[in-house]
Amino acid sequence: MSLPAEKASELKQLIHQQLNKMDVHSRIREILAETIREELAPDQQQLSTEDLIKALKRRGIIDDVMKELNFVTENVDQEPPTSPKQPAGFIDRQSTLLKKTNIDPTRRYLYLQVLGGKAFLEHLQEPEPLPGQICSTFTLCLHFRNQRFRSKPVPCACEPDFHDGFLLEVHRESLGDGTRMADSTTMLSISDPVHMVLIKTDIFGETTLVASYFLEWRSVLGSENGVTNLTVELMGVGTESKVSVGILNIKLEMYPPLNQMLSQEVVNTQLALERQKTAERERLFLVYAKQWWREYLQIRPSHNSRLVKIFAQDENGINRPVCSYVRPLRAGRLLDTPRQAARFVNVLGYERAPVIGGGGKQEQWCTLLAFLCRNKGDCEDHANLLCSLLLGYGLEAFVCVGTKAKGVPHAWVMTCGTDGTITFWESLTGHRYIHKPVNPDESPLAEQPKPLYPYRTIGCVFNHHMFLGNCQPSDSVEVCIFDLNDESKWKPMSEEAIKSVCAPGATTSLPPFPPLCASMIDASVTSNEMEMQLRLLVSEHRKDLGLTTIWEDQLSYLLSPALASYEFERTTSISAGNEEFQDAIRRAVPDGHTFKGFPIHFVYRNARRAFATCLRSPFCEEIICCRGDQVRLAVRVRVFTYPESACAVWIMFACKYRSVL
Repeated sequence: MSLPAEKASELKQLIHQQLNKMDVHSRIREILAETIREELAPDQQQLSTEDLIKALKRRGIIDDVMKELNFVTENVDQEPPTSPKQPAGFIDRQSTLLKKTNIDPTRRYLYLQVLGGKAFLEHLQEPEPLPGQICSTFTLCLHFRNQRFRSKPVPCACEPDFHDGFLLEVHRESLGDGTRMADSTTMLSISDPVHMVLIKTDIFGETTLVASYFLEWRSVLGSENGVTNLTVELMGVGTESKVSVGILNIKLEMYPPLNQMLSQEVVNTQLALERQKTAERERLFLVYAKQWWREYLQIRPSHNSRLVKIFAQDENGINRPVCSYVRPLRAGRLLDTPRQAARFVNVLGYERAPVIGGGGKQEQWCTLLAFLCRNKGDCEDHANLLCSLLLGYGLEAFVCVGTKAKGVPHAWVMTCGTDGTITFWESLTGHRYIHKPVNPDESPLAEQPKPLYPYRTIGCVFNHHMFLGNCQPSDSVEVCIFDLNDESKWKPMSEEAIKSVCAPGATTSLPPFPPLCASMIDASVTSNEMEMQLRLLVSEHRKDLGLTTIWEDQLSYLLSPALASYEFERTTSISAGNEEFQDAIRRAVPDGHTFKGFPIHFVYRNARRAFATCLRSPFCEEIICCRGDQVRLAVRVRVFTYPESACAVWIMFACKYRSVL
């Protein structure tokens, strides 16, 4: 394989830099001097090149150089690379060994090392885990310019043993500059931070968001030798956003080393100018938002009680415009249709923001990375993600803020069809509802459409570039007209004002949107493991009741089509394959026998927890505790994987027995 001339020269430069770093030249000179003294015969005038190379090999110089250069040549013929532009990451989730990675010598990289943590005082009394013991763990998730990384889990401790390295590619996205190696000045203009999210996973697999931190990495551009060490203090989330949870020691290094370093003064001036520009834009938007709100209240005094949400607090307690939580998001090849996207969002866990003590709901709209890494969030997090995905599919989508029954605040998604059809998408269930407004002026005897959706009132709708407040006489959803271009019904905010603070790159305080990651769960293996665990739990439960357990593998296998059909229906709203399932069951159950089946759906993979839930259903308990003649039991588990390690778990318990009257 031949390299272009410019790439060959850059590769030579890299090797030359490495040789200088190892001080190879002086070592070669010493060995040559020794060789000439010891081995050159008096009648010889000169040494051959082969003699010199043999001498270098004998003293291990060539081996040392090759080790340091660390070329990856294993399995080149057997396994071609799957993607030439795969972001380079050192850490394998399943392995504690560092993986070798191919490095493009024409690209600039930021090597970020996490060298341990300290002062995680909440875990001060945490006992040292015994070998093989299951314990709570910390995992660090990173996002930088469309690249995502995850550290290996480390046991929770006062001084967690983080030792991970992440190779972040620093590149320009502008046309024509994407293939050039970024220089110091170019990198100084890249304002994207490294978003770091710390997740705690307990012994039951439940995740908790511990901290969310935006690392300003550009200080390394003004540091000596392009290397800097930082001490990062992580603050808590939500109500604890002013409380320190721990400290991380971080080392930053540019690779290849910069030819021209910037002065620290230049770097600090650039960062100060960016902060000043961001603060000014946010101040102007706040002034505009206050003016808009005054005008909105002057339309009708009752507007003061409507849920018109202009700002929302993120996990760090920072108020941000709601439009900044939504952005068109493409799922690549991970999700194929808008309805599949709705199903993916639906299977992400639902959890209200934790609050200490009583006093109602704690508000916390999470940044997308924090939501995805935790794999669960509140209804607003689900609605923001679903709206972003639907916008990515080219639909006109909005997040709606209003209430459900009993005045409970809620957020859902709405799409507007080109034919005027309004569709509501419930992000927590994946259900879709067509909105047909009720005409309050119609005769009481006239037939009116009966709403099937659970929503009661609506205060505002928004997406990444529009915000509209509902200014109709009633905020009831069933009488609402969704003609968003009619300013007598919907008061819009200036799109320019929204763009000034919510457009990508508009302000440095705006968190970048991460890409979705493919699932790391093996569906077949996980399904088998859960099924074996459930068989064991059922057998133990029946043994406690004095009952024997006989499993019928064929009957278990016949349940698979039903579970696949249930998931297909949840994704597409189309039922299919039920006739074949029923026919197979009729053939498998002899005359005079009775068949009972109970399907149930979960979004977690904890078999013991699922079994406890199943026993609370009288129908399922009746199957598991079945008594009779020739009782045969069956259980089938089917795990359907989605991006971000989200999954839909379908379980079906069944039994057949001889009816004795």
